[in-house]
Amino acid sequence: MQQRIASGKDAAQAEPTGARSPQVILGIDPSLRGTGFGVIDTAPTTPSTLSQGTLRCPTDWPLSRCLRLISESLEAIVRETHPTIAAVEGLFHAQNVRTALVMSQARGAALAVLARAGLDVFEISPRKVKQAIVGYGAAQKEAVAKMVQTRLSLPELPEPDAADALAIALTCAQSLDSPIPDKAVKPV
Repeated sequence: MQQRIASGKDAAQAEPTGARSPQVILGIDPSLRGTGFGVIDTAPTTPSTLSQGTLRCPTDWPLSRCLRLISESLEAIVRETHPTIAAVEGLFHAQNVRTALVMSQARGAALAVLARAGLDVFEISPRKVKQAIVGYGAAQKEAVAKMVQTRLSLPELPEPDAADALAIALTCAQSLDSPIPDKAVKPV
């Protein structure tokens, strides 16, 4: 990020296209009660998983306590895994305004951590992730999890939120390596 600032470039000018050097990508599927995270290393021929899991907040916790857990946990994950970029699931059209607000607050907590870490952050729509991983934009969560397990050679099926986060990271990696610009992967 310091180099970008010195050169006058910002995240909006960063292009998520063209063959790039291997990356360590942190994928995040934000949610107040179950934020999924997944970190992959694209250096090997087949991407490998460095870390994955779900940050869980009990339903009796107040909003502020959940946002603190999300922030502090993601800070620790960034310190431990040293990602070079991050990808976050994009906003979706929620029927329930309250749900959309709460999801946006969890997403904001994650984005603040990533910005403080100086990471370029990309947003990928849920439909684009499913299309890239399963080949069908309306795929079910279990189909996404099974493809993630296969593509990352995981010994067991990842938890749903972690699988989504790993799928986001894989989609970002595919988009970065693609010679064709992908408008569904946008800098945040």
